[in-house]
Amino acid sequence: MLILGLNKTTLLDYPNRVAATLFTGGCNFRCPYCHNKDIVRKSESITPVTDNELFSFLKKRCHVLTGVCITGGEPTLYSDLPEFIRRIKELGYLVKLDTNGTNPDMLQALIHDGLIDYCAMDIKNSPDKYGITIGLAPDQAASFDLSPIHASIQLLMTQKRIPYEFRTTIVQELHEENDMCVISEWIAGAEAYFLQSYTDSEGVLCPGFHAHDEETLRAYAALCKPLIPNVMLRGI
Repeated sequence: MLILGLNKTTLLDYPNRVAATLFTGGCNFRCPYCHNKDIVRKSESITPVTDNELFSFLKKRCHVLTGVCITGGEPTLYSDLPEFIRRIKELGYLVKLDTNGTNPDMLQALIHDGLIDYCAMDIKNSPDKYGITIGLAPDQAASFDLSPIHASIQLLMTQKRIPYEFRTTIVQELHEENDMCVISEWIAGAEAYFLQSYTDSEGVLCPGFHAHDEETLRAYAALCKPLIPNVMLRGI
């Protein structure tokens, strides 16, 4: 595992838990509005967190923290993720995984083996705009294979072992009313769906994007509620 970031204490990343957040390096997407460009690109300017540093910290904080959130980048790119999580759980932590849903086989194994206790999966956009939203050129975007995304959505919605959420970062230039209607049909009946307001920062992969105003975000949430009653806003 390549760990390129460690947030030692968070009350936001793992619902109802005091947690630490680990950032794995690298991603198979290049969402232009992503705020973790150096982590996604595995920048040499970032000094990795060593195995000894990480587990020494987790051992010391096991009486303070109750959860560990593993995010990225995309954690499921790493074949040793299951063994890495086992070591964390041996210390008594609950584990939350953030994923883009492109590795449903890994996700299924993690759930089946009891290695994750909560999952948050990104829904980047409506299917027709997925390729553009993850940073593909127009000539490649149309042929993006959505089948792993579909499989991960169905897996989370049909399994009964862990709580989960879907979430979409809403960007003015990429998301509009029709997209929200299509997404709500795609994940109708989901346990929870969060609309996250885009936040500009120096770490954005491609600067120049903007957030919708609060009124628009609330309107988008209202559009989703008939099919997904548990819709909430973040970052406003």
